[in-house]
Amino acid sequence: FPGPFTDVVTTNLKLRNPSDRKVCFKVKTTAPRRYCVRPNSGIIDPGSSVVVSVMLQPFDYDPNEKSKHKFMVQTTYAPPNISDMEAVWKEAKPDELMDSKLRCVFEMPNENDKLNDIDASKPAPVLNTSKQDGPMPKPHSVSLNDTETRKLMEECKRLQAEIMKLTDENRHLRDEGLRLRKVAHSDKSGSPAALALRDNGSNSLPSLLVVIAAIFIGFFLGKFIL
Repeated sequence: FPGPFTDVVTTNLKLRNPSDRKVCFKVKTTAPRRYCVRPNSGIIDPGSSVVVSVMLQPFDYDPNEKSKHKFMVQTTYAPPNISDMEAVWKEAKPDELMDSKLRCVFEMPNENDKLNDIDASKPAPVLNTSKQDGPMPKPHSVSLNDTETRKLMEECKRLQAEIMKLTDENRHLRDEGLRLRKVAHSDKSGSPAALALRDNGSNSLPSLLVVIAAIFIGFFLGKFIL
């Protein structure tokens, strides 16, 4: 019986009668639940033959398990008048019975044959060069965007640091201007020195505001240009 044994496997058994008398036959097996035999009994005319189909039912094949299944073809000469086949076998004497024993062999296909069948059934690989070449520029564009973003963030941090520094300087100058104003108000004599300090403090504030405004304008212009 050739494998694989995932479906019914059928093997034909040919019986021939070489004698000049009719012969009754019966096919027996040690595993009746595993096989279906058609016909399992009958009569063979002199010089003729009959084909018996032995059908093995599907099962899980274990290559390490040796097959112990056997068949026996039992025969006897047919009496002149046959009316009941069961009665023929019951009434037959042991010395009138003949038998032939057969051992079942399970064969799996060769591994090389399996590989050849699998390779033949596989479709040829198709190389789609358009799909491989198309997405290639995307990683480069992504890396460029990341670089630009990183530069913008660094520039933004630097400008924020400068703005904070200028804000501190502006606060310091504003405090200094307030202090000078207090000194000027407290100076009742209105000396030229106090007036000069008040003028310097008041003149420094507009110039500082101009510097801060210029930095903000440059920052926004640079952001839109990038």
